Amino acid sequence: QARLVESGGGSVHAGGSLKLSCVVSGLPFADYCLGWFRQVPGMERELGAIAGIDDDSITYADSVKGRFTVSKDNVQNTLYLQMNNLKFEDTAMYYCAAVKTRCSRVALRVADYEFWGRGTQVTVSS
Repeated sequence: QARLVESGGGSVHAGGSLKLSCVVSGLPFADYCLGWFRQVPGMERELGAIAGIDDDSITYADSVKGRFTVSKDNVQNTLYLQMNNLKFEDTAMYYCAAVKTRCSRVALRVADYEFWGRGTQVTVSS
C-alpha cells in the first residue's frame, strides 16, 4: 500500500506563512494525481479541497488561489504546499492524498482520492 506522511504544520499569526511537506512511498509518484485537503476543527470527515497537481496541471480551490502554492519533486517523491498570508479560517488539519489518474479528471474531488496521510495541524491566530 501507498504511504503518505505530512509534516510542517504549526501555529502562526494571521499573515504568516508555513510550508507543508508530504513524503510519498510505495507508489509510482509521477503517475498519480496528488492533492491537498483540509478539515476544519469539529468537522469530522468534512474535507475541503485545496489543490491538485500532476505532471500536466495544477488546480486550486478559489479559497486559496493567490495565497497557496502547490509543487512536487518527482525525484524526492515529495509534495509541498507553500501557504502565505494565512488567515484564521485556514485553521484546520491538512491532509495530502493520491489517486492513480490524471488530475484533469479528479483534481478537487475529495471522494475520488484513494490514499491518504494522517494529517498535520495548522493553527492560525487572529
